[in-house]
Amino acid sequence: MSTDSIPIKGLCDADWASDPEDRISTSGAAIYFATNLVSWWSKKQQIVARSSTEAEYRSLAQATAEVSWIQTLLTELNVSFPTRIIFCDNESVVSLSHNPVVHSRTKHMEIDVFSVPERVLAKQLLVCHIPAIDQWVDASTKPLAPSRFMFLRQIHCG
Repeated sequence: MSTDSIPIKGLCDADWASDPEDRISTSGAAIYFATNLVSWWSKKQQIVARSSTEAEYRSLAQATAEVSWIQTLLTELNVSFPTRIIFCDNESVVSLSHNPVVHSRTKHMEIDVFSVPERVLAKQLLVCHIPAIDQWVDASTKPLAPSRFMFLRQIHCG
């Protein structure tokens, strides 16, 4: 595999209002360079999200920032790569990332809404939908039944 075909790929997810004490959502992401996991996290967001779309979009914004940092590092090392891809299981978030029209329903998340689409419009980032059934980052954002955990482990680890 030549270095210009090594992808930077990410998956992001959020569990909206998951903490019953403070209703703060949990974000999670995993970033790969080729098949190597190079960055991952699972952490509570800084504010209470008003919707699942907002929680998921904040997770996407964090993953976008991390992918941009990795891109900068690889560029400094003279490593080329194709367009970066981030997979998200929320179709509203994928749509918002491609069409940054701020409606009254999304005005509260305006800053994050503009940080991702500028990279998408510049063709520096591709945001794609992944079916929720295949979203293995669920394991880092929410409690799962043992059967679901084993299924996700199997599809991720082969």
